[in-house]
Amino acid sequence: MKTLLHICCAPCSIACIDTLRQEGIEPVGFWFNPNIHPFTEYKMRKNTLVEYAKSIDLKLEIENEYGLRRFIQGVYPNFDNRCTFCYDLRFDATARYAAEHGFDQFTSTLFVSPYQNHELMRRAAERAAEKYGVTYLHRDFSPRFREGQEKARELGLYMQKYCGCVFSEEDRYKKRKKKKPDENTLQNAGEMV
Repeated sequence: MKTLLHICCAPCSIACIDTLRQEGIEPVGFWFNPNIHPFTEYKMRKNTLVEYAKSIDLKLEIENEYGLRRFIQGVYPNFDNRCTFCYDLRFDATARYAAEHGFDQFTSTLFVSPYQNHELMRRAAERAAEKYGVTYLHRDFSPRFREGQEKARELGLYMQKYCGCVFSEEDRYKKRKKKKPDENTLQNAGEMV
């Protein structure tokens, strides 16, 4: 069975590729991530994946679309529903590519992340599979997430700090800001000692 593996980034691909190879499946990697912004982040993730794929002898197909405008138009005005659009966008492109290039099935490294909505992704992947007449190969790679991340660190791979879209970057800063106590809190804490 020819298997296309949608890859969001090199670190997330490690455990997924290893799992599939252990099952006797030699996947072909597929890069299509127009949700990743800004361009420097997009380029860094793509280039890291290209180098990693070479190092493990993984065939890699690249759909090189930096899609800032397309992504923003797709999530506007319902920014809180952006993940649904993002999953649909990427799985639709993956299933279409699989069908057009003779692949029997596809899956994605997104299923390694414990931070993604697996049920929402599964439904998006199944819709895309049905639309293009290919099989969605469901694998929950998440039990091996930490293992993959540790190996990525050992290899010195670029490790991103957010899912990819500008909104996840914004959320990351909001969370960080909430954790930092403000000046008055620090001053009051010092006076209490």
